[in-house]
Amino acid sequence: MQFIHGVIHTMEGEVFEDGYLTTNGSVIESVGSMDSLSQIKADAVDLNGASVYPGFIDAHCHIGICEDGLGFEGEDVNEETHPLTPQMRAIDAVNFLDDCFAEAVDSGVTTVLTGPGSANPIGGQWLAMKTYGRCMEEMAFADPVGMKFAFGENPKVSYNAKNMSPMTRMATAALIRKQLQKARNYIEDIRRAEEDDELDEPEFDEKCEALIPVLKGEMKAFMHAHRADDIMTALRIAKEFSLDAVIVHATEGYKIADLLAERDAKIITGPIICDRSKPELKGLTPKNAAILAQHGIKAAVCTDHPVIPIQYLPLSAAICEKEGLSHQAALESITIRAAEIAGIDARVGSLKAGKDADFCVFPSDPLTVSASPSMVVIGGVVVKNRKDGGNA
Repeated sequence: MQFIHGVIHTMEGEVFEDGYLTTNGSVIESVGSMDSLSQIKADAVDLNGASVYPGFIDAHCHIGICEDGLGFEGEDVNEETHPLTPQMRAIDAVNFLDDCFAEAVDSGVTTVLTGPGSANPIGGQWLAMKTYGRCMEEMAFADPVGMKFAFGENPKVSYNAKNMSPMTRMATAALIRKQLQKARNYIEDIRRAEEDDELDEPEFDEKCEALIPVLKGEMKAFMHAHRADDIMTALRIAKEFSLDAVIVHATEGYKIADLLAERDAKIITGPIICDRSKPELKGLTPKNAAILAQHGIKAAVCTDHPVIPIQYLPLSAAICEKEGLSHQAALESITIRAAEIAGIDARVGSLKAGKDADFCVFPSDPLTVSASPSMVVIGGVVVKNRKDGGNA
């Protein structure tokens, strides 16, 4: 397909004021200025000056695994029978027919990271998926994309009610360390058995197996932490075990922005549009992303859906802009920066030849309350076109 006469915001450092984009199947074939386009096809889509952006990315939500309007029957986000559940896989719980996927598409959100919640110190495996498709096997493209760890209130609250450990922040950290060390020893035992025929391999351990790619740096460690002290604990453990850590929420990140900058911390901040619903959120401010940016930290912005409905991801970025984040940084927080932090930028996050053909077309600035995409394309398929009345 060929799309012409659009303002192409590549998120690769270029904006083509009168540009084109061509697709070949599910990928972008070329992007550039109309002056460089050798031939306009008869079936080319004329965008008439509308703006084209990469499909938006929600870097942290629970869409499909915490279903809309179903209560317990659709609540599969936390396996609270044990505090350490790294073997849990989001793909086995996400309902790809959840109505919220259509709402995501309608707002221009084409990629999401979704998975287990924060009741357990180690909650399980996350995935990255498109918001359009017939089943999980078609929609998921990075499975797993990361492992969920949690610090602070949530594990304490969950297990105090069961009269089980962890009841303190100390116990949460200790349990995580213990399981990571066990998995590290498991890796070493496998290595030794491979090198010495007289040694048997260790008995299969599903929890240790799940943590092998985390300890090898092949999988992100998504670390839920709101309070400044919890953020630092997460980074401390990440350093001890050489984890590729991403701090999720970082509600009080602005209080320690200098420390986070020194450590080159990767941050996903959000939800932005919510109240201070628990003690560890008392420091919540929508200025967080802007203050982090002032210290050189380019954070991604998330909804934490269903905390904030996923269709308000662009609005969340807009509020960050209202509170001091630059317009470009706000756009990057839900496109290329989100992709880079999640480790999926080879596929999504910008408009570049060879990347997935995921993009949205807006007749006006997408970071406004009234903005709605006139067209959304995922994997080269037009899944929303205002001319035909809605989503495919």
